[in-house]
Amino acid sequence: MKKIFLTLIISVIALSVFSQQEYLNATSDVKVYKGGGTYKVKTYKQKFKSEKPKNVVLMIGDGMGVAQVFAGLTANKGHLFLDNFRWIGFSKTQSADNYITDSAAGGTALSSGIKTFNGAIGVDLDTVPVKTILEEAEEKGLATGLVSTSAITHATPASFIAHQASRNYYEAIAADFLKTDIDVFIGGGYNHFAKRMDGRNLIDELQEKGYKVLQDINEIKKVKNGKLAGLVAPIHAGRLNLRGDLLPVATNTALNILKKDEDGFFLMVEGSQIDWGAHANDTEYIIEDMLDFDRSIGEVLDFASKDGETLIVVTADHETGGMAITGGSMDTGEVVGAFSTKDHSAVMVPVFAFGPGAENFTGIMENTNIFKKIEELLIKN
Repeated sequence: MKKIFLTLIISVIALSVFSQQEYLNATSDVKVYKGGGTYKVKTYKQKFKSEKPKNVVLMIGDGMGVAQVFAGLTANKGHLFLDNFRWIGFSKTQSADNYITDSAAGGTALSSGIKTFNGAIGVDLDTVPVKTILEEAEEKGLATGLVSTSAITHATPASFIAHQASRNYYEAIAADFLKTDIDVFIGGGYNHFAKRMDGRNLIDELQEKGYKVLQDINEIKKVKNGKLAGLVAPIHAGRLNLRGDLLPVATNTALNILKKDEDGFFLMVEGSQIDWGAHANDTEYIIEDMLDFDRSIGEVLDFASKDGETLIVVTADHETGGMAITGGSMDTGEVVGAFSTKDHSAVMVPVFAFGPGAENFTGIMENTNIFKKIEELLIKN
């Protein structure tokens, strides 16, 4: 009987892991994006109130290399909100144990400033927890937030708030949220809080800690203050045609809540599914999520240009797909993509910065240096 019970537990865990990582097995023949709707890109002033920021927004385009950025730029007929970023560098993404990083090690490098092994969430090579920039911001009395189009328990957002030896420990990662005072988090992953193997109902526990727990983005966007847990999907949010403007709306909602803290804030926003489109070698999927991410960058730029005290850093944890662009048109927005792999690649990824302190993010740097530069500007100033 014990063997049967153990087998059942293992099967449930395996099913949970599979449902989180279905995108890794996706395939596509969509190599050409024929062009579609475009949006107007605004130019923002580059005058700021101080040399160092009061707030920092770190925006991670998962899997976003230079080709993904240029594919989006071409699709929008020559312009992105990223055009506003004058300070540009490159990040080396290698993990401690692999020339090609995964999102967990890549996220941990960005969140904590340490190189670790692939699969690790907020721990070092000996699986000892390392303090994240979000936790340092909390200790300093700043407001904090996370936004993602994946499950909020997925590797990248998890690496800013959790400490686990494996990215697959989704329920343990969800429980780690309760050990923090994060002000707002919006993403998928409801099941890891509410339908758990250990029987804990983290939804009740979040509410006891004062969080509004909501699942409908139309209700979430109405929240202007207090603590908010927006869990918009059982696991991951769907593709753009299903989730709509979830990411820009969630980003704007988080900013509206966090700006109430007079001491400042740290916010991480992830455009998760650029990576998923690249895993599938799907040019159209990449572009739709690249443009969705760029529109979210536009939301933050609009806030930061008015605020004058907010640093925005846009980068990636790694590149995915080994993407190349073999044809296209700035006039029609057509993009022809080609791919060298269905996995991650080892190439450097871009780093863009806007706002007070942006000049620090130029040249070729280790991914861990992004954490160190943000820490120096936001925490140690």
